Amino acid sequence: MTPAERLDYLNHCSPDDFCAAMADIWEHAPWVAAQTVALRPFASADALHSAMLAVVAGLDEPARIRFYAGHPELGGKLARTGAMNAASTDEQASLGLGQLQAAEAQRWDGLNRAYRERFGFPFILCIRQHSLASALLVFEQRLGHTRQRELQLALNEIAAISRLRLARYLQEGDPAPVCTH
Repeated sequence: MTPAERLDYLNHCSPDDFCAAMADIWEHAPWVAAQTVALRPFASADALHSAMLAVVAGLDEPARIRFYAGHPELGGKLARTGAMNAASTDEQASLGLGQLQAAEAQRWDGLNRAYRERFGFPFILCIRQHSLASALLVFEQRLGHTRQRELQLALNEIAAISRLRLARYLQEGDPAPVCTH
């Protein structure tokens, strides 16, 4: 199935099938797809992504923080035990975050703890756009930001993550069931 055929499928399938197909795009947030499905059809993948991102961006601060809290810590316990969704596991594995040595794991745990204590939500980074060294550098730099700046940067990073996940689904996603238009 081509990306155009997958987008056509998303535009015409049942709301339940749409939500199921978009399940891994947003971390533990099936409500993003559920709130977007009524906006179909989408002219492009960018239009679909923009509509879903607008749902998240439109949240008030407490709701957005709850949403951010659903994201796993980078290199954290969930990464090391493989207890994340498939997309997160694959992304963190791309930098070896699930196989950190003890000293590296302690460093990541300390950064995660410091970040969560300072900002009230986990550090979020589109790690597919980083090496392990650049991810650590950005992590340390962002600890010096204001909370408002981090709230915006987290949203920007989630936008990048979800855009890559959507592109991957459209390129390689499981074949969609036949849907009657």
